[in-house]
Amino acid sequence: MDFIVSATTDIGLTKNVNQDSYKVRVFDTCQGKIVFAILCDGMGGLSMGEVASAVLVNAFCEWVDNRLPFLCESVIQDSVIRSEWEKIAVDYNEKIKAYGQANGVSMGTTLTAILLTEKRYYIINVGDTRAYEITVDNIRVITRDQTLVAREVEQGKLTKEEAETDSRRSILLQCIGASKDVYPDMFFGETKTNAVYMLCSDGFRHEITEEEIHAKLNPNVMLDVQGMKVNLDELVELNKLRAETDNITTVAVRTF
Repeated sequence: MDFIVSATTDIGLTKNVNQDSYKVRVFDTCQGKIVFAILCDGMGGLSMGEVASAVLVNAFCEWVDNRLPFLCESVIQDSVIRSEWEKIAVDYNEKIKAYGQANGVSMGTTLTAILLTEKRYYIINVGDTRAYEITVDNIRVITRDQTLVAREVEQGKLTKEEAETDSRRSILLQCIGASKDVYPDMFFGETKTNAVYMLCSDGFRHEITEEEIHAKLNPNVMLDVQGMKVNLDELVELNKLRAETDNITTVAVRTF
């Protein structure tokens, strides 16, 4: 299996600071190619959201540098990824919270990270940044939004369509740095060939439909890095054309 990657970010129409942070890394290992991608959507006064998201991205990248090479020496276990990634999330919930309290501000960040091997994917999620799996025929949200309206959809109090326009749609149930405790969601599955795995902040998806995302990001039209970047940028511009005010970030990994 082979991977190609692309990403784009935009400050949006009204923000003074881009509080989204992301990183993508591709490795050649004894188990074949591996991709790690992470996207965090920060929030907080002044530029503190930017600090929170960048700090968490850096923490996971340190894990990639220090731990991943050892894990690649044998079969990577779901339980190990769960344990080590959850510990990073919990530890940095406390560290970011303490930093914010010391500076007299409230700050926090969402978290979505994916590790893609040739056989399996591993995903952690806190908040409402999303991971998608896009095939020729289908688009699927792998993660589950940790938001008030998502919970009400699960409880039958709102329809999915009502939730998309509800004024409370950005209220998070969990946020690293602003929650008393965090309980990350973990997702594991088989990596598909001829698919696109996409991470995005909520600013990327509020003003466009899943059908529009699929049309631009399905594997049939994501054939090279340059083309992938063009398609991602076109969706960002479509969001802005429809008056999306939030920061907009997306990362895409194409499998062959």
